[in-house]
Amino acid sequence: MKAKHIQHLYNRVGFGITPNELERLSNKNKREIIDEVFTNSSKTSPLKADISFLKDIKPGDLKIKEKRQELQKISRKKIQKFSISWMERILNPSEVFREKMTLFWANHFVSESRNNILFTQNYNNLLRENAFGNFRDFTKKISKDASMLGYLNNKQNRKKSPNENFARELMELFTLGQGNYTETDIKESARAFTGYSHNFRGKFLMRKRHHDENEKTFFKKTGNFNGDNIIDIILEQQQCARFISEKIYRFFVNENINKEHVAAMTAVFYKDYDIEKLMRFVLQSNWFYDDENIGTKIKSPMEFLAGIHQVIPYQFERPKQALLMQRLLGQTLLRPPNVAGWKTGRNWIDTNTMVRRLRLASILLNNAAITYSDTGDEETMLTDLTTKKLKRKTFIKTKTDWNAFEKNYKKIDNKGMISLIISSQINKGTAQMLSDNLDIPKKDFCVQLMSIPEYQLC
Repeated sequence: MKAKHIQHLYNRVGFGITPNELERLSNKNKREIIDEVFTNSSKTSPLKADISFLKDIKPGDLKIKEKRQELQKISRKKIQKFSISWMERILNPSEVFREKMTLFWANHFVSESRNNILFTQNYNNLLRENAFGNFRDFTKKISKDASMLGYLNNKQNRKKSPNENFARELMELFTLGQGNYTETDIKESARAFTGYSHNFRGKFLMRKRHHDENEKTFFKKTGNFNGDNIIDIILEQQQCARFISEKIYRFFVNENINKEHVAAMTAVFYKDYDIEKLMRFVLQSNWFYDDENIGTKIKSPMEFLAGIHQVIPYQFERPKQALLMQRLLGQTLLRPPNVAGWKTGRNWIDTNTMVRRLRLASILLNNAAITYSDTGDEETMLTDLTTKKLKRKTFIKTKTDWNAFEKNYKKIDNKGMISLIISSQINKGTAQMLSDNLDIPKKDFCVQLMSIPEYQLC
């Protein structure tokens, strides 16, 4: 397998690859390398939060306003810490592909619980545990998840006053895509999901007295359907397999859909909705490694931060600055912009984020200053982080492991680093600038490489 194809594979299933790992894998064939990718992510390591403060809480405590507000305040702080922990996991993953898939599913089955760390933890680990599982089972579990029940108001969905929010998003965003169902389908499926609830610890409960036991007609089928039945009927539609295949193609292959490739993916996925089988098919397909798919995907903020870390490991001296970095780059973990999630591709970059991205390597590796607006959401975030007067710039303090960099790139000169760090085509002007600077120290040249526009792509 060619080196550039191995690099491409690891850029997409993870966040890059070191020269030593690239050399180790260079003597293996494609199937062996892909098998290793899946083997290394076969187990699941749940991400744990400190929820000891909930140990002695009783349901009645939540009815007391002061007690409830106190618990919510503690939870919000715990959620911030959990966001930092998730980012640290992404930077230092033990199951690389599983963490990449968790990021993908977090922007598909979008949910948020701002005031309950237990629900947040359970939701995040549900994504992680089911990342390579069966999509049918996964969707049914998501429909019963406490975070999702609250986020899309299905906890308020009762037979006397059906709430259609979850039923609508289930089809529009999670399974079929807009225009592939009717308003009647939404109303009827909402009735099937009535009575879905959970206890105060997030365990799913069916409130039978709130569930509509009457017949529903959904996709021209009639019966006394519950939520699981609705999901089964949805998955009978080949459009569901196509919709998920398209989203996976955009995330892992190319923002521009190739209908022939997606049709092949759909045929594989529709058989049994096995996510791992679908991903193996994608990674083993020759078209995955076509030049048109290499170095053409704009990195998300998390991919960008993790990519730099893969080359030169770093750690924030003040962990809360990880939250600041997420916000300034436009992707705050556990805080999606809306139920549709983050818009990807070119949407990751605007005037502000582009400047920050081009300076990011210097900011993280040289403890440089970063500037930001003192208005809007950033002010809210920064006020949460410090009680000091808001300033227009701050210094990001990191501990940088240059020893690991020197070890990994010991055999690589500056010219050799270019192809190892940049996967996209380099324009003539940038190529000349790099050529003119081949004699500068290796550390400086590496930072320079990660500061050029071409590094935005993978």
